[in-house]
Amino acid sequence: MASAAPIGLFLFLALFCARIHVIVSLTNDGDAAALQSMKSSWENTPPTWQQSNDPCGFPWEGVTCKDSRVTALGLPAMGLKGRLSGDIGSLTELISLDLSYNKGLTGSLTPRLGDLKNLNILILQGCSFTGNIPSELGNLAELSFLALNTNNLSGGIPPSLGKLSKLYWLDLAENQLTGPLPVSTDTTPGLDQLHKAKHFHFNKNQLSGSIPAQLFSSDMILIHVLFDSNKLTGGIPATIGLVQTLEVLRLDRNSLTGAIPSTISNLTNINELHLAQNELSGTVPDLSPMTSLNYLDLSNNSFLASEAPAWFTSLTSLNTLVMEYSSLQGSFPPELLSFPRIQVVKLKNNAFNGTLTIGGANFSPQLELIDLENNQISIATLGSGFNTTLKLMGNPVCDSALANTVYCRPQ
Repeated sequence: MASAAPIGLFLFLALFCARIHVIVSLTNDGDAAALQSMKSSWENTPPTWQQSNDPCGFPWEGVTCKDSRVTALGLPAMGLKGRLSGDIGSLTELISLDLSYNKGLTGSLTPRLGDLKNLNILILQGCSFTGNIPSELGNLAELSFLALNTNNLSGGIPPSLGKLSKLYWLDLAENQLTGPLPVSTDTTPGLDQLHKAKHFHFNKNQLSGSIPAQLFSSDMILIHVLFDSNKLTGGIPATIGLVQTLEVLRLDRNSLTGAIPSTISNLTNINELHLAQNELSGTVPDLSPMTSLNYLDLSNNSFLASEAPAWFTSLTSLNTLVMEYSSLQGSFPPELLSFPRIQVVKLKNNAFNGTLTIGGANFSPQLELIDLENNQISIATLGSGFNTTLKLMGNPVCDSALANTVYCRPQ
């Protein structure tokens, strides 16, 4: 019996050492080395990154593994500081990479991101990356979600992104990107080839040139096209009407010219249309087929003078109507204020005249604001119980009947 203890101890130590051997080998050597290198170049990594050298065996926060390989790295809003080194390209089984909202991540995006051939999700939004978008991202054939928005990226949109045939979400907004919207040629790819994309978010950059007619086709299934707050010129292409899946179209705050194409009325699923602050001219097209429209802003353009279009009183889904500085004249259509969902009507700096009648049964209880400043309204009749914010400064009625009321003072 005296020899049983040493034998038992020996067996225990042998099993324990075998267990340690299994544990230390749980992470692929190349993946472990890549993560160790990234750890050394970053500040504020999670505490678990300091507790072992085995990201899969003793799990590091934000690291997901399968069969010893790292398949996901997710560290959003962790306060990371440093650069994204080329070592990331060694994590070749990575499916998802999310380093979003780490403002301390700076420097350029490494071209080695293009080595992550299995990557399906790439989210680097809300950081402080600079420099160009690597053309190598076009090698990520499995990519379905790409979010590089809200950084300080510059240069042009790489045409190679047009090779991402599985891409669903493309968000490059709020950077400093310049140059044109790339479309395909006989030798290069372009954004017009992204037939599975539903989101084009390119707003708040410095993109220039015209919107190519080739960019849009009936093969596309886009629901969001956000090009606002750029430096785009030329006309709105008639081909936009081919993308009948569109729900939100934002072309506002550019330098677009010419008439709004009549084909835009083919967008019968659209619920937001923003064309404000351009140099659009001609007449406003018939928008009556847009029966789902709830937000419309056509302000600050150079339309021909006209009375309120007939569709003003047919788009009963409207929540917000904004047509300031739009050369509208004649009588104000009171039916507009009876729409069941209407909340905001902003029509200042036009030439509506005559009598304004508000109140009674034909007045939506949802209404919050009616802004008719700087028109030519001479008489206003307000029903009992009217308590909506109404702005009439700059109208003749404020020189007499309502001169001392809140409606004729700054609010």
